[in-house]
Amino acid sequence: MSKPYLPEKTTSPQPPKLLDQVAAKIRLKHYSHKTELAYLYWIKRYILFHGKRHPKEMGAAEIEAFLSLLVSEHNVSANTQNLALSSILFLYKEVLSIDLPWLNNIVHAKKPKRLPVVLSRAEVKKLLVCTEGMPGLIASLLYGTGMRLMEALTLRVTDVDLARDRF
Repeated sequence: MSKPYLPEKTTSPQPPKLLDQVAAKIRLKHYSHKTELAYLYWIKRYILFHGKRHPKEMGAAEIEAFLSLLVSEHNVSANTQNLALSSILFLYKEVLSIDLPWLNNIVHAKKPKRLPVVLSRAEVKKLLVCTEGMPGLIASLLYGTGMRLMEALTLRVTDVDLARDRF
């Protein structure tokens, strides 16, 4: 006796997990491997912060709460907070295809103001007077022309056109 024909059990393939979808989308867009790792890290932290709820169930309020907590309790820098925000926005926009309303209630980390350190003319003059020989020549070239250090160090006599006063 032959066995009765039974159709094979066809199981529909499971959709890829959310973080696998994120990684696939990042690779599709040719982002760097470090960007992929950073985005996955911040998305995972965001999901864990909200008790493993799916991001489709969450919205702007949850994002604002997460980003504000990073600043207020974890004291992250402005760049770190911006990276976390970019990661989450990538998740919603590129992977889940959800447009979020503008996030207005985020506590933003403050970027420290950095003033450039510039020597005064008198300080430059003192410096150039004190240097002699090859170091003095290079320092004068750097200051007078705006060359970079390697440009001045690799400068050859044939690179200088003394008739036109040009380099």
